[in-house]
Amino acid sequence: MPAHCRRLFQIVLLTVFFLAAALPVRAEEPKYEPLPGEGKTCKIGTDYSFVYAFSQKPQLGVSILKIQVTDKDGKQVTSLKLTGDAGMPSMRGHHDTGPVEFKLNKKGDYLLPVDVVMPGGWDVRLEFSKDGQVIYRGSINFDV
Repeated sequence: MPAHCRRLFQIVLLTVFFLAAALPVRAEEPKYEPLPGEGKTCKIGTDYSFVYAFSQKPQLGVSILKIQVTDKDGKQVTSLKLTGDAGMPSMRGHHDTGPVEFKLNKKGDYLLPVDVVMPGGWDVRLEFSKDGQVIYRGSINFDV
């Protein structure tokens, strides 16, 4: 191979290498366990469980998602941090709320407003955290 071709090949190879190194690395998407229907008990390891329900059947507009968390002895728990990210899986990134922290009401229930802005398949991706560490991820799927 002539010297000028070899040099050009080296430049192209180095350029491709540096461009590839500059591309952002996408973190692997966390796995969210599909949850059973409303009112069914969902286990979080051996220490906790929860039950969820919407204030009304999800429809266009705002519905409140309520979660009650209990420990293994059946006592209500309010010390966990819960976040929810509502969106349309088919349009991920376009209508997502991003992680929004649930609020606690006086009864110790975790509440999250879910704003459905268009018909179709929706989900709420839940994260339960204790002492800054995620201990559970689950997903509620529904159609409007």
